[in-house]
Amino acid sequence: MNKRLITVGFLILGIAIIGKLLLMAAKNIKVDDFHKAAIMFVIDSSASNQKMLPEEIKYVKSLCSILDPEDEIKILKVSQDSYLIYEGSPSNTKGISKAVDAFTQYNSKDYGTAYGLALKKAFEHCLTMKKEGYVPAVVVIGDLENEGAIEKQINWDTLPENVKGVQEYIPELSMMFVYAHPEKLDLVKSKLNPVLGEKKLIIANETNVDKANRRFLEAIGR
Repeated sequence: MNKRLITVGFLILGIAIIGKLLLMAAKNIKVDDFHKAAIMFVIDSSASNQKMLPEEIKYVKSLCSILDPEDEIKILKVSQDSYLIYEGSPSNTKGISKAVDAFTQYNSKDYGTAYGLALKKAFEHCLTMKKEGYVPAVVVIGDLENEGAIEKQINWDTLPENVKGVQEYIPELSMMFVYAHPEKLDLVKSKLNPVLGEKKLIIANETNVDKANRRFLEAIGR
């Protein structure tokens, strides 16, 4: 009887020690916090960008496919004007396809590229989504040509200050510019790199856009 009690006692003691060790190990395990992202896509459907548009739409879908279903995306089209054509989950492939197919078709009556207006709206959405607990980012897809009404175009001299203003509320803001000519992307780099830095500003032309997704995921904390 005494031997049995001693054996049971050692067994209980052993289980208690193992349990305590497991509890301590669990406390020391660092789990990466998952933060939902809100991606604002600005996609150029103007006349000058029609040739590249089908490939660019495929790229939007490819980027959405590696985002999390809990993330949120908004798609703003750019032509003579700019407005929201989709918002919702990045996993809603059918909904995204319907939106871009319906609202990015060529319209001969549209002239101009309202990139400046689109970025203003994208930043406003970023500020709203930040309040909702998301990590915001902006992805600009197109040739970045300034055409049409001047007041709707990008002002490259004031854009850095505008981005700084957004950073006051969203320090983690990241931006990506893809599919523009290298000369335009060089302009983006010279204007925004001092503000966003190497890790939060991603640029890629059509020849190396496939390498941009990984850097973008790192920029939003994935």
